[in-house]
Amino acid sequence: MSAGDYQTLLAMAIYLIVILAVGFWFAKRANQSSEHYFIGGRTLGPWVTAMSAEASDMSGWLLMGLPGVAYFTGASDAVWTAIGLALGTYVNWRIVAVRLRKYTHVAGNSITLPDFFSNRFHDRRKVLMTTSALIILVFFSIYVGSCFVTVGKVFSSLFGFDYGLTMALGGVFVFIYTLLGGYLAGSVDDFIQGLLMFFSLIVIMVGGTIYAGGLGVVIGNVQNIPGYLSLTQMASPTLDAASGLQMVQNGLGLYGDATPYGIITILGTLSWGLGYFGMPHVLLRFMGIRSSSELAKSRHIAITWCVISLFSAVLIGIVGKAILPTEFLTESSAESVFISLTTFLVPPFLAGVVISGILAATMSSSDSYMLIASAAVARNLYKGLIKKDATERQIMWVARITMLVVVVLGILVAMDPDSSIFQVVSYAWAGFGAAFGPVVLASLFWRRVNFPGAVAGMITGCVTVVIWRTFIKALGGVFGIYELLPSFILASLVLIVVSLLTTPPSEEITHEFDTYMEAEV
Repeated sequence: MSAGDYQTLLAMAIYLIVILAVGFWFAKRANQSSEHYFIGGRTLGPWVTAMSAEASDMSGWLLMGLPGVAYFTGASDAVWTAIGLALGTYVNWRIVAVRLRKYTHVAGNSITLPDFFSNRFHDRRKVLMTTSALIILVFFSIYVGSCFVTVGKVFSSLFGFDYGLTMALGGVFVFIYTLLGGYLAGSVDDFIQGLLMFFSLIVIMVGGTIYAGGLGVVIGNVQNIPGYLSLTQMASPTLDAASGLQMVQNGLGLYGDATPYGIITILGTLSWGLGYFGMPHVLLRFMGIRSSSELAKSRHIAITWCVISLFSAVLIGIVGKAILPTEFLTESSAESVFISLTTFLVPPFLAGVVISGILAATMSSSDSYMLIASAAVARNLYKGLIKKDATERQIMWVARITMLVVVVLGILVAMDPDSSIFQVVSYAWAGFGAAFGPVVLASLFWRRVNFPGAVAGMITGCVTVVIWRTFIKALGGVFGIYELLPSFILASLVLIVVSLLTTPPSEEITHEFDTYMEAEV
């Protein structure tokens, strides 16, 4: 490695030490009880709540996946995804946050999403709890895998380190600091990491635009690519049949005719926003704030961070195309455009700080995923079903073992270095959005929804995502739409129909629904 590489690595090492120190600092408080470990005792303020929600939400795909999509196929897919996520973020904070914070308190002081589903519908057989816990375990293992892919790509791109080794070491590191400090450490780390992600995006977006000669020059460099800047067309790279790489001529990547990006595709991409209603790692932040009255302030912070960060990431991909037009010749490799721009534009030590933003995005998400998965297994499956008299010590041990299992599964998911972070994340996002989103919304807003409807809706959403992505999407045309939209719609319809055709909820349940917004929490 060069002297510059050592400076970059030093900056990243300092960042990792700080994150680990936070885990040690909160270890004693976090391990007081499972409630403190999994939800921080509901003690977080508005700034930490907002920043930890957004940092854990976006993960490494914000700094790698989204710029990579914009770099390789142009603005349409990336911009519509960003718009959908920004709208979904706003609506989720606006209509769900306060209601969920109050209802989880009323419904047996629920500290996990499976707890809430079970308590909301007075599910004494724990069917909803078990189903949702298993869904969380499966899809968060996929999600964690996407985070580890990011870590592997960062170190292999920067220093030529072995992808598999650094990917696995990244997983072990996150496991250690999450194991130590639980939700409190994760949330404070996420606050730090959210600031670092924001700083990194702004530095590279502004620095890249200035280096290229201004936004006008950037646009001039890419506007001749068919469909590249259009929101109704997508650029179509010309790939070599033998190698699968984009073909290059006269120092520029070759593109064929633009492909249409029609209304059905736009609606499917915008449906990313629907996913927020079912994201356990975001909803948990609403549940963990110390007072529902502080959620309005959190909302303003979160929306500002989200909108600026998303559109900075898209612009970084476009600026990268203008500056480094032939650097990346596959969709997967294009996800390293942020890294290449960073090392190209800024001094080595500052590059280490900026690239730590990618690690920040990765770790702020994977710690949340591991915590929620471990809570689902330890509290909802182990204590809820297997050993109802389990002690706090036993619950914590099961949680730690579950974290280890999720890390191992995530490493297995991430073994392929050519994995697309964007595609892996989109699968897990659709799974949570369709399985949990309709049930969360109905639980908070519809008095008539009942237990059979919730179970039917949850299972329908999960199964439809898997079937649509595996079998139907390959048919193309209208069936090529992002699987979240049809799955969410079908799950909602099934939930409504089954609820109306079966016995109405009990008077006790409807009374809780009618009065939960009066709770002073």
